[in-house]
Amino acid sequence: MLRSRSIIVDADACPVKAEIEQAAMQYGIQVILVASYDHRMKASAQSKVVQVDRSDQSVDLYIANHIHEGDILVTQDFGLAALGLAKGAIALGNRGQEYTNSTIDFLLDRRHESAKQRRSGKHSKGPKPFTDADRQQFLHSLTKVLLNYAGK
Repeated sequence: MLRSRSIIVDADACPVKAEIEQAAMQYGIQVILVASYDHRMKASAQSKVVQVDRSDQSVDLYIANHIHEGDILVTQDFGLAALGLAKGAIALGNRGQEYTNSTIDFLLDRRHESAKQRRSGKHSKGPKPFTDADRQQFLHSLTKVLLNYAGK
């Protein structure tokens, strides 16, 4: 039996859950929201919620063990995106950036360098505030991926 594709969401800090459910409903694809017990979420007709313990990597480990080729992963975690790509998933950031095998090494290296600088006492500004334009860019990117799926 062939498993249907899902959108799997690293949901603890995801600002675009409503947009994901909206697009998923339009294309008839299931959403799996994975969150720690610290974040209460409700399932809907289009989504199921999986809650894992609150330890540091529980959400990432659950997703890494349950994602399949052809799934769509939504995360802002470059390491988790790399794991999803290795399993043949499509990975999107919360702002609509598609992670690819050709870009993920650079992003992981940049994350590593930033962590080294923070440990040495240098601090950056952090990410810019999430805007409505970011929300629209994400929805556009997700819709484009789903349109490509519908054509296959």
